[in-house]
Amino acid sequence: MGIIGDSLDKAAANTATRPIPKSAGAQIRFLVKHEKGSTRIVAQRLGISQRTVERYLKGQIRTPRPELAAKLVAEVRKDWQPRVRERAKRQAATSTGIVIETRARFGFTAAPGSTDDGRIRLITQYLPPAYAARLFDAQTGGATEQQLQNIAAEGLQEQYFKDRGRRAQGLQVEFTDIDYIELGY
Repeated sequence: MGIIGDSLDKAAANTATRPIPKSAGAQIRFLVKHEKGSTRIVAQRLGISQRTVERYLKGQIRTPRPELAAKLVAEVRKDWQPRVRERAKRQAATSTGIVIETRARFGFTAAPGSTDDGRIRLITQYLPPAYAARLFDAQTGGATEQQLQNIAAEGLQEQYFKDRGRRAQGLQVEFTDIDYIELGY
């Protein structure tokens, strides 16, 4: 996925109310339980052998190699507290909205003319629930990174640059060269 999709996933993971299991054995047990006891599916998800998964379950292996440890944490985070994540998404999409912090290049097309060169700006802006809902729906629907970027650009255009419709009526914002983006809800 792209930078905005990854940021949405990271924001969802930050809504967890409890930390993920610390030890590799506990993480493997969680994944096996989540996959209804199938060590084969867990092995496929992690890219290791089924026998290795079984050895972690028995406690014969305790410390994974660094790349497996990172993959293990990432896989556990995907499945950790799904109802809490969904509740937070639903609340952001209906009442609280989403906060976007980004450093990117913004160019403009306006009625009198356009800017040939965009400027890098650091922006932290609240987006209302309608934009949060559109972002979540697009991500769930398998939207491309460009489509997610367009939704975020439209939200920043309306909320930040047009000041919620109070100025710059014909302004169109180009949102490119994203240095970083963080979302929170």
